[in-house]
Amino acid sequence: MSQRIASAAPPFAPEIATQIERIMKGRPPLRLFTTLARDARLFGKFFAAGLLDKGHLDIRQREIVIDRTTALCRSEYEWGVHIAVFARAAELTDEQIRSLAQGFAHDACWKHEERLLIRLCDALHLNCDIEDSLWDELHAAFSEEALLELLMLAGFYRTVSYLTNALRLPHEEHAARFPS
Repeated sequence: MSQRIASAAPPFAPEIATQIERIMKGRPPLRLFTTLARDARLFGKFFAAGLLDKGHLDIRQREIVIDRTTALCRSEYEWGVHIAVFARAAELTDEQIRSLAQGFAHDACWKHEERLLIRLCDALHLNCDIEDSLWDELHAAFSEEALLELLMLAGFYRTVSYLTNALRLPHEEHAARFPS
């Protein structure tokens, strides 16, 4: 399948070039970023919603939610980028990476709090809601601010998955692929 909307070509508008450089730190920009760079307004809105900063979650918690959400949405593009770039920093094992792509919250490789994160992603993906009993467990483990961030993170990466899937973005060369 070919990419449905062509990426913008450099040189980018200064505000776009600055954002790309801030994120990519000298590496070539991702196709998702260059495709959104076709429209400065949409590009700005997308980056304004980014949640990769130091928030109420640590990198491991954040990446479990992003990786599980993008895997459930079958966004191999985004899942692969996050696995390639962040899995090591998040200390995800090969077994955990496989579990995020095709396993379950009850897999033996997860601790209790991590199982809650996976259950959160699964519930939101399936029902766009969280049942009260799971909410109570999450509330006991995470602050209310962290819960808000978890909901926003899962929702944002569902949106990212819509973009990467519907645009048919080709995989980045350095990105991981779903386990077979």
